[in-house]
Amino acid sequence: MHDRSALAELRIDRFIRERLSANLHRATAPLEIEMWEAPGEPVPFAEASAAEFTPFATGRAWGRPWGTTWLRVRGEVPTAWRDAGGALPAATRAELVVDLGFTSGQVGFQSEAMVWSSDGRPLRGIAPFNNAVTEAIDGKGRIDVFVEAASNPDVGSLFTFEPTPLGDPATAGAEHIYRLRQVDVALRDLEVAALRADTIALRGLADQLDATSPRRAEILAGLEAMIDAVDPDDVSGTAAAGRAVLAPLLARPAYASAHTLHAVGHAHIDSAWLWPVRETARKVARTFSNVLSLMDEDPDFVFASSSAQQFAWVKQHYPDLYARIVERVREGRFIPVGSMWVESDTNMPGGEALARQFVHGKGFFQREFGIDTPEVWLPDSFGYTGALPQIAKAAGARWFLTQKISWNETNRMPHHTFQWEGIDGTRLFTHFPPVDKYNSEVSSADLAHAERNFADKGRGTMSLLPYGFGDGGGGPTREMTAAIARAESLEGSPRTLHSTPQRFFTTAEAEYPDPEVWAGELYLEFHRGTYTSQLPTKQGNRRSEHLLREAELWATTAAVRVGAPYPDERLARIWQTVLLQQFHDILPGSSIAWVHRDAERNYAAVARELEEIIAESLSALAGNGAHRLAVNAAPHARAGAPALGAAVATVPAAVAPVPEGDGWVLKNGIVRAHVDARGLVTSLVDIATGRDAVAPGAAFGLPQLHRDTPTQWDAWDIDAHYRHHVTDLDSVDSIAVEGDAIVVTRAFGSSQLTERIRLEEGSRVLSFDLDIDWHEQQKLLKFAFPLDIHTHTAASEIQFGHIERPIHTNTSWDAARFETVAHRWVRVAEPDFGVAIVNDSTYGHDITRQARDGGGTTTVARLSLVRGALFPDPTQDQGVHRLHVGVAVGADVETAVREGYRANLPVRVVDAAVAEIAPLVSIDHPGVVVEAVKLAEDGSGDVVVRLYEALGRRASARVALGFATASVTQTDLLERKAPQTALVDVDIDVDGAVLRLRPFEIVTLRVGRA
Repeated sequence: MHDRSALAELRIDRFIRERLSANLHRATAPLEIEMWEAPGEPVPFAEASAAEFTPFATGRAWGRPWGTTWLRVRGEVPTAWRDAGGALPAATRAELVVDLGFTSGQVGFQSEAMVWSSDGRPLRGIAPFNNAVTEAIDGKGRIDVFVEAASNPDVGSLFTFEPTPLGDPATAGAEHIYRLRQVDVALRDLEVAALRADTIALRGLADQLDATSPRRAEILAGLEAMIDAVDPDDVSGTAAAGRAVLAPLLARPAYASAHTLHAVGHAHIDSAWLWPVRETARKVARTFSNVLSLMDEDPDFVFASSSAQQFAWVKQHYPDLYARIVERVREGRFIPVGSMWVESDTNMPGGEALARQFVHGKGFFQREFGIDTPEVWLPDSFGYTGALPQIAKAAGARWFLTQKISWNETNRMPHHTFQWEGIDGTRLFTHFPPVDKYNSEVSSADLAHAERNFADKGRGTMSLLPYGFGDGGGGPTREMTAAIARAESLEGSPRTLHSTPQRFFTTAEAEYPDPEVWAGELYLEFHRGTYTSQLPTKQGNRRSEHLLREAELWATTAAVRVGAPYPDERLARIWQTVLLQQFHDILPGSSIAWVHRDAERNYAAVARELEEIIAESLSALAGNGAHRLAVNAAPHARAGAPALGAAVATVPAAVAPVPEGDGWVLKNGIVRAHVDARGLVTSLVDIATGRDAVAPGAAFGLPQLHRDTPTQWDAWDIDAHYRHHVTDLDSVDSIAVEGDAIVVTRAFGSSQLTERIRLEEGSRVLSFDLDIDWHEQQKLLKFAFPLDIHTHTAASEIQFGHIERPIHTNTSWDAARFETVAHRWVRVAEPDFGVAIVNDSTYGHDITRQARDGGGTTTVARLSLVRGALFPDPTQDQGVHRLHVGVAVGADVETAVREGYRANLPVRVVDAAVAEIAPLVSIDHPGVVVEAVKLAEDGSGDVVVRLYEALGRRASARVALGFATASVTQTDLLERKAPQTALVDVDIDVDGAVLRLRPFEIVTLRVGRA
């Protein structure tokens, strides 16, 4: 049997569904429809509107996957709806209503559209729950608009994680996948809509109150009384009476102690994910047009949007829409936030790339709107590097917002508002909203959860509520703003008010002047597979970052030394391409096939253009002649060439393998390696100390194949249970000496791995060049190095430094960190002996301790090389890949840093007319690393030098400048004079600067040329 309250709830829910929702429109009338299907990719309005349209009707199928269908819609508001004076009834509004055939999938993951005026102005987007367009009707009641309908397939918004061909146009098919359901002019009843909003607010609140609460009983009784007051045969005529019954219930103010929610309109739009980049530009336009329309309707509504790239798309493709945005930005209602070019991943972009996210993002917002965005806005990125607080502060940011840490599988973050301390000691005021989502619909459940969940009760009283349909776009709706109006002060609910990010952060800082501190990275205990998925995308990013370093260095050197033109516009465009592809669903490898094919093509184009810039610059500097010049863009001298300069080449040769026992020895006076008949390194000795890095009875360079079947989120996740199934690939199909390399071939499954093991003269790095012909699915390939080292921590390179992580599992936090990210190197060490493992492609690692027979432990460092997830791209990583891994024995941190750069910045050998290229910048301290040399963003011709302390120690270093200078200034990342509060200790003169740096400190110098 149902209790009384349960019966009341059933009655109320049915009344909402069958009486209120069904009577939102007093009347509807069909409109004339014509159709034109674009034959390929989307076309501009001018081309579409000039096409030949044919008659069309509701009920008909339309739209191949990823296609665009244009509808021309014409008609007028029926005269029968108007009175003798031509006016519509009071409390009504005429609007165009379009239902493209919406499915049960999420908003933004299916069909959507833009409505255009007949003269080519974007009016409003169409999506589920936001499909009414008042602007389509002119002052005389006429309708003549175009509907640009995108038949985007639902690749998997229900997240069953089943493989699908829909993510690639080549396999998505050509059959129509939607059926047009409605294209009408409708008469919206504003009083019924208001009653519906009242009813939903109170019904939702009742669900959040205790079953014995008097307030809950009062609300349910009041709602039943409202139903009695509304005539089901005349809902429109009696809606006002129903509202009068509910008014006293809505007038009860919130408790004085109620939590305060700062509601900020938002639409987290993924710059690519289950749709391609080209579709994101249209999603942004649809969403922004909706937002502007909602601002016209609701004067209290404000909207915050991140990603300079998305604003740039609108400026390029939708100038009319952009002009409207500019006006609303000036009013302070359309708020650019975030400071970055895109909401990037922060684990894998290099240090300079992460800095450039701010340079290009903040630079755009300053140029376009005169706004110096004060916050970092990354609600959905998959964990946050410990380098970010310093980078953000160096770019002038004050605050950080994220939401994703609420996804942790194991541990709950202890705070929602706190100071986040980075690896250098910089602190950033941080908030992650306790609503636990970045796309709230302002439901009573969301509001109550935010209040209950807030971890800092007693210290803080407020949190931020980001609301609006997100991921695929859509943004806030009028139903959401109506909910905010009713929850402004409502007994039993937190206070909810329209606000802005700046208002929230300023108020929270003032209320909570001494918050708790979280030190180090914000590791996401989830989505650990993103360090490895889509290897070609990750390789493209890594290569692009280093080519950009080279191109800027040599173009700057050529500009300063010989007056060559600096390709600033080309470099800016290339940077923005690379920065876009660092978006948190592109670089992490969690997008559909289309996105990653585009990324690979873009990286190839980037490489070609950067190679051209490098060649042009070196030609201008060195000419063409008989000298074989070693050109070294790395921050350390090598091959006879100075750091950031060039000299006559002395490229080292590799040692020849010598047969010994069942294998071969590679020996160069620094290290001695033994490779056995299985192609495994059974000994790797640092000759100076006599220490063998290989654990007793084990071997280096062991490929291991794991079953990789995540519980959910295939491309995103590596679950701990992958370790339950492992196959050591220790058998060989062939092994032989070819020139200076031991070449090992291993076949497994449908795949093949070829290794070339080499050792150069004068080097302590044993190299493994790997060719992987990969055709496995739901498998993970790792490359293992069991080390004879006992330690509790391991160091991993991150941006502008490194981080020490525990490798034991003393706590649940340690155990959850079973797959970690590193850039060019990891290092495992005892106090007097260490081993560094370097790479040119890999980000995912795991470093563990294993018990050894007879006592003691072995530390096993492994690189995750390649995966084969099935969703969202069932062809992920299939094909041929080439990677480099090197292991350096007897390696201190300085060696790890140097060899990491060496693995990613090979020396170039060119024929030149000169015997050297002297560096523009020289540093006298091996731990102070030059990360970038470039010309200033403002076109002044000043030289900008960015450097950092890389070893985690205090350092005093002299920066010498190899050109005539007029001034040297310390700046922030945006090349503005550093504030007086800058912590770095710098003595500057026109010949350079003496720096006294804290561990991992970043310094940017701006040099005026004489």
